[in-house]
Amino acid sequence: MSKRDIFQRLQGTRGQAGRPQLLLTIVALVIAVLLPLAVKNFILFQLTLAMAYAIAILGLSLLTGFNGQFSLGHSAFFAIGAYTAAIMMDHWSISYIWTLPVAGIVSLVFGFLFGLPALRLQGVYLALATFSLAVATPQLLKSQPLEPWTGGVQGIVILKPDAPFDLPLSSDQWLYYLTLAIVVLMFFCANNLINSRTGRALIAIRDNPIAARAMGVDISLYKALTFGVSALYTGVAGALGAIVIQFVAPDSFTFAFAIALFVGLVVGGVDSIVGALFGGLFVLFVPNFAEQVSKGLAGAVYGIILILVIYMMPSGAAGLVRLVVSKVARIRATK
Repeated sequence: MSKRDIFQRLQGTRGQAGRPQLLLTIVALVIAVLLPLAVKNFILFQLTLAMAYAIAILGLSLLTGFNGQFSLGHSAFFAIGAYTAAIMMDHWSISYIWTLPVAGIVSLVFGFLFGLPALRLQGVYLALATFSLAVATPQLLKSQPLEPWTGGVQGIVILKPDAPFDLPLSSDQWLYYLTLAIVVLMFFCANNLINSRTGRALIAIRDNPIAARAMGVDISLYKALTFGVSALYTGVAGALGAIVIQFVAPDSFTFAFAIALFVGLVVGGVDSIVGALFGGLFVLFVPNFAEQVSKGLAGAVYGIILILVIYMMPSGAAGLVRLVVSKVARIRATK
């Protein structure tokens, strides 16, 4: 068999393997588009917020899962994005659409600047540095010099936007569709990034920094840029969260929220792009479910659920899906 025949056969195999995934993606998008026509506005509000969390978890996945940098401070970048959007809308009456890219750019700058001095830190030391960032951010937002902008402990209240162009949609339906479009765009960009030459460099740095440096990869630059891009994703998510909730306050972005994002990352799959969606749903709905089971023991119920999920899916939801798909493929191959 010639090399050309082998190449053509491999290409055909890849095409057959990718067809179920493409079909599943199309079906999921169709269901997501039709969902607002069948559920109540409150459910749409929850799903929209879950998608915003999924974007933040995706940003954390790019940093931790694909580049190997450990972060416990992404609640700070979420807060930066949220306050950027709130200040622009409340103080300057700027349209909410323009706050999204600005929030991403501002968070990108902060993330890159934070990533530069953090280049010398690894492992638990980097985690400690990001932990300090998460703890300090709410206090800084309450500080007197920033109070005229942030509103101090009272926060900022913003108005929920209506659907443009007289579309027959409620505010919740419009924000759902807007967030869904941003999710598709940002997940598409993340997938292209990971499958590009830059993405392979990020993974090489995670797996073996010495070998990556020997291959000519500028580790310092890539790490700082990854921190910036991760912060960009989280900042856009924060802006969307502020617009959806219509309120921002310092106590909404505590270290507990940073841990919640990290839990969503682990549950969805540390090195999975699609798993971030499952992580966003977990972060939003599981704590609410735990409170419904027992308000007095909500923390214990949540902990038990988390232990069970980690025990049943040690590699996250994405890892479980990959395991099931591989077993189904083996069963088909034996027939």
